[in-house]
Amino acid sequence: MPPPDPPTTGPRILVIEDERPMRIALEDALTAEGYRVLTAADGAAGLDRALKEKPDLILLDIMLPKLDGFALCAELRRLSVSVPILMLTAKSQVEDRVTGLDAGADDYLVKPFSTRELLARVRALLRRAQQPGKTIRDLSFGTARIDLVRQTAVRGRTVLHLTAREFAMLRLLAEADGQPVTRERFLDVVWGYTAFPTTRTIDNHIAALRAKLEPDPVHPRYLKTVHGVGYRLERESE
Repeated sequence: MPPPDPPTTGPRILVIEDERPMRIALEDALTAEGYRVLTAADGAAGLDRALKEKPDLILLDIMLPKLDGFALCAELRRLSVSVPILMLTAKSQVEDRVTGLDAGADDYLVKPFSTRELLARVRALLRRAQQPGKTIRDLSFGTARIDLVRQTAVRGRTVLHLTAREFAMLRLLAEADGQPVTRERFLDVVWGYTAFPTTRTIDNHIAALRAKLEPDPVHPRYLKTVHGVGYRLERESE
């Protein structure tokens, strides 16, 4: 029988590891747990994939060709990439662990490690990253007033007719508290990644929301584009 298709809705994990047997072993273990796995065999390729693919978590080896793990991690943080990073290394000295954490890593695992421990660390980091902040029940900006619980919306005295997905997108933007929400995150949370094959879907829905909520949809004041990333909600522009 052919192997099952890889999962399409689990969190996306980028494995940056130059040793092929280790890279394959990590990919197999993570895929078996339902994660979608991306891989890179050197630091430069890993940085490129991290910026383009925007994974939910990165497993990062330290001893990498072209760009080592410390430098790669520091560069991601310099670029304000907040994805959780779990460093994997054969180095066990305290100084190396401190260097990795100071570079911006969230956790550190020394080789050799058990698959069970690795998966437990991965689950913990993903839970921490995905924990919602305070529950947003209502939202207001400009003359728009949105009740996210009852799913009602008005702009001034005009009742707005928003779809369930539009309310869900607004909730996601509000919960991000001014930080960008990627197109991939919208697809994962609002649609489920297999529902629509293209992130252009998100752009179309944002355009529809702007038409309903913005005073001038061509020059939006609240639903802002973050080029190369996605969108954010700016509520203080007045």
